[in-house]
Amino acid sequence: MSNDQSSDEPIENTPGQGRTPEAERIEPAAPEEFGLVQVWWGDGKGKTTATLGMGMRAAGHGYRVHMLQFMKGGASSVDAVRGEYNAITALPGISYENLGHYGWHGMADGSDEADHEAEAQAGLERAHELLEAADDAALDEPIDLNAEPEAGMHMLILDEVLYAADRGLLSEDDVHGLIDAKPDDLELVLSGSHTAPSYLEDRADLITNVRKVKHPIDDGQRARCGTEF
Repeated sequence: MSNDQSSDEPIENTPGQGRTPEAERIEPAAPEEFGLVQVWWGDGKGKTTATLGMGMRAAGHGYRVHMLQFMKGGASSVDAVRGEYNAITALPGISYENLGHYGWHGMADGSDEADHEAEAQAGLERAHELLEAADDAALDEPIDLNAEPEAGMHMLILDEVLYAADRGLLSEDDVHGLIDAKPDDLELVLSGSHTAPSYLEDRADLITNVRKVKHPIDDGQRARCGTEF
């Protein structure tokens, strides 16, 4: 039996059938299997990075993605404009907004705790607005890649919303309410919290624990441009 195989001949049961993948122009499209609730939590670095990577992947297929950030106001070690904001702006189909208050709640960094709570509540209200917009949209159809999020989205990432709940700025019932308001075809992604969100075990379809094994911050390394922001 010959082992020779043309480079154009597909290989069965192999991703891409053995062909070298090529990038294609991004055109508006609609997902066929979205609608799950994802949870990303843990004490390790990479929760936001993972959800952003997934959002980028969805946008690459022409799906409309939006990220709303809670509790991401930054600190003296982080630049005002993060690299992901610049990348999102350059990529069609994905957008973001940030309602985080400067500093980190409960960290004695000089930020006002009352402002953290106010921003978390504002984020909750905005999240419900976005869920309502998605509910009004036809999620089984393409959405203009440059449309405002009020036109709807196929994937909504609520970054650090679980951290806000962990800090008591939002309640567990608030998070449950977001899931209850989710349209059937919307992929809802929740991230944050170093504490296991056990209250979501019966509500989420996917739960990932991003676990820290070792982190240079424990040795005094500050956040680095290009890796942490």
